[in-house]
Amino acid sequence: MFKQFRLDVRLLKEIDKTLLISMILLILYGTFNIYLCTKGQYGMTFVKQQIFWLVASLIALYFFITIDYTIIFNYVPILYWGTVVLLILTMIPGIGIVVNGARGWINLGICKLQPSEFAKLVIILMLARKLDEMDGRINDMKNFFILAFYCIVPVIFILKQPDMGMSMVCFFIVLGIFYTMGFDTRIIAGGLASLVLAIIIVWNSGLIEPYQKMRFTAFLNPEVNDASTYHLNQSLIAIGSGGIVGSSPSLTENGSSTYAAQNVPEIHTDFIFAAIADQWGFIGAILLLVLYGLLLYKIISIARTSKDIFGSVICIGIVSYFLFAILQNIGMTIGLVPITGIALPLVSYGGSSLLTTVISLGITINVGMRRKKIHF
Repeated sequence: MFKQFRLDVRLLKEIDKTLLISMILLILYGTFNIYLCTKGQYGMTFVKQQIFWLVASLIALYFFITIDYTIIFNYVPILYWGTVVLLILTMIPGIGIVVNGARGWINLGICKLQPSEFAKLVIILMLARKLDEMDGRINDMKNFFILAFYCIVPVIFILKQPDMGMSMVCFFIVLGIFYTMGFDTRIIAGGLASLVLAIIIVWNSGLIEPYQKMRFTAFLNPEVNDASTYHLNQSLIAIGSGGIVGSSPSLTENGSSTYAAQNVPEIHTDFIFAAIADQWGFIGAILLLVLYGLLLYKIISIARTSKDIFGSVICIGIVSYFLFAILQNIGMTIGLVPITGIALPLVSYGGSSLLTTVISLGITINVGMRRKKIHF
């Protein structure tokens, strides 16, 4: 029964090794920095949990590399509606739990699962499947409404949690796919206007707590020294203290923690970039961006050479996710964009985020492996 999960050695040479190595280095870099910035207060707690999810992610990676990605095509509806059910379950007291003001997690006992992380992947898969069935005819009005339906359903439940950050991620994934597939730019402009309107409505609906609003608008007035700007100001100080080569890496067991580790809230999740810049300085930050650059370049290359629309759209969606998440996460730590709870892909602490991101890259590698016919 496990024969279908054996990877033929003749396919191994088709694996994009640069993409695979870049992904692994980013995960290791992130895990190491999670340890460095939390060991002073939490010891090995967070790094052990991250390693648990890393092992689970590598198992999933192997699974999604070995099976032909065209087989996934047939199971996309099951994955999509299964994720929608999980999103609904988060709203049921006793099943869904509240973390940082959002009821977006399911308690599994040994760990917590965040279904919205899976939502971004299944949206990509569903759009890829539908566009393949439509032969890429995205400007057909009937096709547009079908695609819009599958985008809106999970986002409604994500907004209900409320999780504005993940809603933005989903929106920009869809935007990237629609734009790349040649969607009418006038309608895209209308979609952006609709996003602004939706934000205004949600902003004034009472779903967003006052402290969440304060964090979101803090970047507009960083000079104000109060609770609303505390995260940002501490992050800026930490990044500045890193200099060129880093402040004082706490590489020994009893080594002193950096400024970021001691003063920046949520340092191992939302503000992991501040920890890296403080620990390793400008050089460490550039290394991170170089690895991301290599990763994105290889995904784009695979998208261009995919043998079908399904594979191309998957890669486009994943590139859109990475671009937005990287720019948003790093941008918020340096005060260029509002502060949202968007993780730095592969680097921030978070099991659901790591698992879904590795799975998405596994499917991307799969598309690249099978872009040309292999003669057995």
